[in-house]
Amino acid sequence: MPDYEDLRVSYSRDELDETSAPAAPWELFDRWFDAAQGAGLPEPNAMTLATVDGRGRPHVRTVLLKGMEQVGPSDRAPVFYSNRRSDKGSQLAGNPACALLFTWLQLERQVRLEGTVTELSEERSDAYFASRPRGSQLGAWASPQSQVVMGREDLERRYAAVEQRYAGQPVPRPAYWGGWRVDVACIEFWQGRGSRMHDRLRYRHEADGWHRERLGP
Repeated sequence: MPDYEDLRVSYSRDELDETSAPAAPWELFDRWFDAAQGAGLPEPNAMTLATVDGRGRPHVRTVLLKGMEQVGPSDRAPVFYSNRRSDKGSQLAGNPACALLFTWLQLERQVRLEGTVTELSEERSDAYFASRPRGSQLGAWASPQSQVVMGREDLERRYAAVEQRYAGQPVPRPAYWGGWRVDVACIEFWQGRGSRMHDRLRYRHEADGWHRERLGP
């Protein structure tokens, strides 16, 4: 069994203080996201999505950020897409509250977001679905996401059947597949520091705009 207790990393790459942080969060998010892309990190738009089911139990999985929707002069809403019949889809339908986490460990950074989701319009979902690779479009039809399947061969048969059904024609978006935007109420930026004295700046959205505050590590 691995010795988990002795796994330690000392963080020293950067710092985050109020003098270098903007008054609103999205400029800082862009700065950090660009740094993650520039560092060549794999899938810097990967984000952990946390939802809650009808029994109050939390669930987490990784999805991909696929856009930012402008929702005000200085506010944005992250956008992602998936099967609305999946576990995450049914959970968000029952409780729209969610949390997101970007983890860029090579840069010793994390960004946490909390908010509520709103389903995107059919037109927006159609437009994004049409831009996906054809294989991903077929997979959206073939996979009964989050449901029990008989095995890999069953999935391959489903995919082959869908591929034959839409041979030589565009693949339409399934009615159960679409997007959400996350209306963000809180964003926290975490920068690793030495001796576990990390920098944590939190932005809270209130009626009069964004409020920034430092949290203890």
